[in-house]
Amino acid sequence: MHQQFSGWRKATPSNGGGNCVEIGASATHVGVRDTKNRDGGTLAFAPAQWQAFLAGVRAGRFDLS
Repeated sequence: MHQQFSGWRKATPSNGGGNCVEIGASATHVGVRDTKNRDGGTLAFAPAQWQAFLAGVRAGRFDLS
């Protein structure tokens, strides 16, 4: 599956340390890639998968502390 993603952006609170990912959108998926290696590949998520991930982040399910 080859997706054409556009509108790439990273989170506003990024600290500039280079440990960032950015997201983009295609007609059917949300793409996630590493800002240090933009040509290294993109993870593609269906909208429902992406929304479930965001809900988990907001609920603190992935906090490391």
